[in-house]
Amino acid sequence: MSLKILDTCVNCDVCEPACPNKAISLGEEFYVIDPALCTECVGHHDEPQCVVVCPVECIISDPEHVESPAQLDLKYRHLMAQESAT
Repeated sequence: MSLKILDTCVNCDVCEPACPNKAISLGEEFYVIDPALCTECVGHHDEPQCVVVCPVECIISDPEHVESPAQLDLKYRHLMAQESAT
């Protein structure tokens, strides 16, 4: 399942550099997570790094983008293949 950032985000800037997939960017009002790039850090870390570093605990599972661990692993492998191709 992809993650999402709630509107309680204070734009502290700690989550963006923690994301190994570059799935986090500054939106119009607060940071957002691109579900096409979010693997919940599968393949990189044991737990989502944005959740670990967020001081206001405003990052949750996104019920609109449900994915199994196997699907997240496939997404990770696809993203890594794309990265190595460039």
